[in-house]
Amino acid sequence: MKKPQFVSMDLGTSYTLVYIEGQGVVYNEPAIVAYNTREQRIVAVGTDAYNMIGKGNRTLKVIRPMMNGVITDIKATLGQLRHIFNKLRIDKQLQGCVMLLACPSKITALEKRALEKIGLSFGASRVFIEEEAKMAALGGGINIDAPKGSLIVDMGGGTSDVAVIASGDIVLSDSIQVAGNVLNEEVLKLIRSEHGLEIGIKTAEAIKIKIGSIGRYNDENSLKVHGRDLVSGLPREIIVYPDEIRDTLRAVVVKIIDLVVTVLEKTPPELAGDIYTSGILLCGGTALLKGMDKYFSESLGLPVRIAQQPLLAVINGTKKYQSYLLDLMKREKELKALKNDETLKL
Repeated sequence: MKKPQFVSMDLGTSYTLVYIEGQGVVYNEPAIVAYNTREQRIVAVGTDAYNMIGKGNRTLKVIRPMMNGVITDIKATLGQLRHIFNKLRIDKQLQGCVMLLACPSKITALEKRALEKIGLSFGASRVFIEEEAKMAALGGGINIDAPKGSLIVDMGGGTSDVAVIASGDIVLSDSIQVAGNVLNEEVLKLIRSEHGLEIGIKTAEAIKIKIGSIGRYNDENSLKVHGRDLVSGLPREIIVYPDEIRDTLRAVVVKIIDLVVTVLEKTPPELAGDIYTSGILLCGGTALLKGMDKYFSESLGLPVRIAQQPLLAVINGTKKYQSYLLDLMKREKELKALKNDETLKL
């Protein structure tokens, strides 16, 4: 019997990624949908929709199907995935495939069932739902099957997930709606209050990415920023320096570190001992802020490392998880055959 095609997706707050066995990551774009409200249809998804943020009109609505780790619009999620699959022209590959969806830990059982139905509606024979933190640990090089405790901190766009993993699964986890999007908003507020300049969320994100840091670094540069003057209402340019926004970013990151402390306080002693030696793995886009690993290590007194590809840790983990799912399906098939044989004997 031919092995089914394997397809996996990272349904994050900020980005959606699609992996197809044999082809690699075929889609990696912002998790944003642009609607024409008058015609009730999707006009753009991904990068095209992202470019419309702050530049819409009365009939254009730009939304994120998933916000702060929660699916805000299941209809938009369905439309987003349909648009992506049509763009990739992979309808045939989806028929009879095994689909793995990596989602934030905060989604409800009802949302999981809805996502499973969506996957089946596209032709998948089986749909599996796994937490992003577990997949990120696997993608970050952690042997999750080992009887050893590991701590993963996945800092995405909408949420930061902290999980202790051992013996193949999550032992305990928690999350906070503090991550990249909150950092963007805080930068936006700072520029407004300190410079009297109104900027868009995309500009705030650009400031964070280009000059944002948690600690000082070599070759710090300033950045020219354009926006609307709050007093005159006219366009204006300012220059922003890294040290202006450093304390603002650090104040947000402290909340994530506090969550790590809370999880560690609940961790069984034996696993805590493992974490003391193995340290903490950071992944997700927010982990790329300059000085993040050093700040975590100094704050917690533990070794800290950043995943080799922090933005791709989750999708890379889904690739590795494929063999586990195929083994699981094989065992299910053997067990079913055994039960059928016993039934016939009776």
